[in-house]
Amino acid sequence: MRPVHIAGFAQLPHGLVDNRHDEGGMVRAVTAAALQEAGLGRDDVGFTCSGSSDYIMGRPFSFVMALDGIGAWPPIRESHVEMDGAWALYEAWVRLQHGDVDVALVYCFGKSSLGDVEAIYALQNDPYTIAPLGLDPMTAAALQARQLIARGLLTEREIAETVVNARRNGQSNAEVPAIETRSVEQLLAQPLVRDPLRAHDAARFTDGAAAIVLTVGGGGPRIAGIDHRIDSMNLGVRDLTLCNSARIAAERAGAHNIDAAELYVPYASQEKLLCAAMGLDPGVQINPSGGTLVAETPMVAGLVRIGEAARLIRSGAKRTLAHATAGPCLQQNLVCVLEEAP
Repeated sequence: MRPVHIAGFAQLPHGLVDNRHDEGGMVRAVTAAALQEAGLGRDDVGFTCSGSSDYIMGRPFSFVMALDGIGAWPPIRESHVEMDGAWALYEAWVRLQHGDVDVALVYCFGKSSLGDVEAIYALQNDPYTIAPLGLDPMTAAALQARQLIARGLLTEREIAETVVNARRNGQSNAEVPAIETRSVEQLLAQPLVRDPLRAHDAARFTDGAAAIVLTVGGGGPRIAGIDHRIDSMNLGVRDLTLCNSARIAAERAGAHNIDAAELYVPYASQEKLLCAAMGLDPGVQINPSGGTLVAETPMVAGLVRIGEAARLIRSGAKRTLAHATAGPCLQQNLVCVLEEAP
């Protein structure tokens, strides 16, 4: 396999509402910054891949309008996934393995403030058996959390501790909105929204964009392994206390000897489940950036996890893990293992 490195990463400061940029403006800002960090120009890019969702943006062909941020010249080889940017990065990584392209640009953008994200995500459910029930993602996550608690695999206190840790880590991250820190006891005193989950147990939706530059060879954190898997969309045939797709993806990506991990955790009740599924040791630092519980931009949060894991390598970590997910109850999972360049 050709060695692929993360040469540049940039993200917009995530805002609860971002009225400063349209699609093109978002893309222009993050791609220019990522290319500058990589020391490359637009004409050096051999392949461009984007991730976004027209449903989330509420605008048909919003991904086409976003191409204004790339520019009309020179012509580019371009692809798009209606998924989180982490999956666009996977496609770009595969494209670089072909051998005729050495630089790829990946970008993604999303604005949760334009619509009801929970209602939109509910449309991902099986259209015949689950979607007609109106099962929103938080209700599904609550059912999952209740099963974990019933089997002695999780407690409400552990859920609250996850939120406290995320908010504490997020305090030092200037790219996420400020969020109030509270004690475990204060969080447990809050009312239940979906038993056993409380409002703060859900990721906080934001607006934002991110971009990553991939190069073959050169410097920067190296992608040591990457894989993604999917579980059944029918919740009734899955054991929700397990996450087989995350387990298999982690195994195939080579998730061992990890110093720190950036996990896409839509609900605090899912962090412990993910750590167990991927075999992460208790000493692994989880979400040093604060993670999605302090800022989740739809279609962007997964790519940000990879970018943040790359930053950890640049800060001295030897081997890090980035994770992205999509679908109800962690249905789809992508794992990317990064290590310092040899």
